[in-house]
Amino acid sequence: MMAGWMMGGSTGAQEGEEVFGSAYDQRVVSRMLAYVRPFRRELAVAVTAMLVFTASLTAVPWVIKIAIDDHIARGDLGGLWWVVAVFIGLAAVNWAANHVQQTAMERVGQGLLYGIRRDMFAHLQRQSVAFFGRTEVGRLISRVIGDVGQVQELTAIVVVTLGDLVGLVFIVGAVLALDLRLGLISMAMLPALVVVVTVWQPYARREFLKVRHAISVVNADLNENIAGVRVVQAMNRQGVNFDRFERKNRHHLASNMVASRWSAGLLPSVDVLTGVAMALVVFFGSRMVSGGAIEIGALVAFVLYIQRFFDPIRSLTMQYTQLQRSMTSGARIFDLLDARPDMTDAPGAPDLPPIKGRVEFRDVSFSYAPGTDVLDRVSFRAEPGETVAVVGPSGAGKTTLVSLLARLADVEEGRGAVMVDGRDIRGVKRSSLVSQMSMVPQEPFLFSGTVRENIKFSHTEVSDERMVEAARAVGAHEFVAELPEGYDTQIAELGMNLSLGQRQLISFARALVADPRILILDEATASVDSETEARIQAALGAVLHGRTAIVIAHRLSTVRRAGRILVMDEGRVVEEGDHNALIAADGLYARLHRLNRLGGL
Repeated sequence: MMAGWMMGGSTGAQEGEEVFGSAYDQRVVSRMLAYVRPFRRELAVAVTAMLVFTASLTAVPWVIKIAIDDHIARGDLGGLWWVVAVFIGLAAVNWAANHVQQTAMERVGQGLLYGIRRDMFAHLQRQSVAFFGRTEVGRLISRVIGDVGQVQELTAIVVVTLGDLVGLVFIVGAVLALDLRLGLISMAMLPALVVVVTVWQPYARREFLKVRHAISVVNADLNENIAGVRVVQAMNRQGVNFDRFERKNRHHLASNMVASRWSAGLLPSVDVLTGVAMALVVFFGSRMVSGGAIEIGALVAFVLYIQRFFDPIRSLTMQYTQLQRSMTSGARIFDLLDARPDMTDAPGAPDLPPIKGRVEFRDVSFSYAPGTDVLDRVSFRAEPGETVAVVGPSGAGKTTLVSLLARLADVEEGRGAVMVDGRDIRGVKRSSLVSQMSMVPQEPFLFSGTVRENIKFSHTEVSDERMVEAARAVGAHEFVAELPEGYDTQIAELGMNLSLGQRQLISFARALVADPRILILDEATASVDSETEARIQAALGAVLHGRTAIVIAHRLSTVRRAGRILVMDEGRVVEEGDHNALIAADGLYARLHRLNRLGGL
């Protein structure tokens, strides 16, 4: 258990956070019971096996007493055979009970792990994009992996702790039953042990926290240097970064050494007290044996019981800290599960029927933070089959506009409405809305799996013929056909075995495969090279035909053929018209156009 303390920081479970809390949190325990309840039979088996295991251990010194006093001391060596049989029986019972306990608790722990992790993933899937924007991804991963692992250990800790407590009760009962006076003498060191543990724990806790903070700094630096390895090598920073990492790593080493000294200090202290207690038992017990108050076998049993008496106390000391950590992890998990999603369907919201694709923004204002509007009374309409381009400088509100259309965020009541086919999209199920639209983001994101699985990502029901048709429409089929296994080629993590342009073409095919009525292109060609953009531009005519399209573009060459162009600035639509009309107006669009030409865009 002490090793777990010292190594716990390397898991990244609670890096940089306070990991010690209350050893008992009623809210955490009551919430966990819901996950443990399906495994109550296994838990009952584990507790029963624990009681049998503890009882078998406690019985061994008593059997030794009987062997010495009733047989060896009296010369009845023949009667020892049944004592040997009892020993063998106790060993078998001990092994079987321990095996049953470990197996049953593993089932409970794994069931708990599965249930909480499943619910956490489902809960995170329901959260809004804004939630992930304000929450560190590393911290979320810490909850799902590290904290859940800590909570999984809690069930085993509870049973082990219960076993230690029961073991103490059994041992105390045994020594008092053997002889009351010697039993009280044998426990004379217990107050001193309480003092040692009470003094040791706050200092040890402080040092263990320093270790966790130090390893969090090391891990953060390691993660940063691996993620930015291209920049590091391009700027020839390897030597400087190594020296910086070396300093942090040495600090972690020093913190670990101090904590190790505190860790190593407890057990010898307990062993010293155990030795003193045994010495007292031997000193006074030998006198009692000489006086005929007790037999020699009872004295031997006393010594064995004293040796075992301090083992569960040491274990309980370690378990106490683990309980603190597990309770803190549980509190963080349930705090996350209690975070209400920003985006929820209205109660009883109906499905949106098949749409034609009319999109309308009615006097829409929106802010991510109170008092700072990103959109300010935006109004426009896109008719079915029309392509509307949205342009403007960075921060004008373009991406927010399409995020509201896709219901990645909702317009507050009283601040306008986003309509599709004349229906306020806040009043329908979001799933029925987004199933009829697709979005191609600026940064193409591909998932692990095959090309086929990525194109059919959210529409696995479509046929391979439809998949190939979508890939041909966006110009992706040619390069996919040349891949080693065609559409069954495995895509590396983040699509790193494909070029950026190829990844974007697959994203286009993924958006088109479901034949959406509304298509959103959010800077979809901004990160590709000119050749790939030319291929996409050539395919856009076919892709956009018959669909309502909202196209956000930085390169104005992408939007020239749009039927209508909205020019945004500081959250407002400041100009509207086609390319020629806007050039003639010599406003913001014309200035952006001139800058684009100067930049070769």
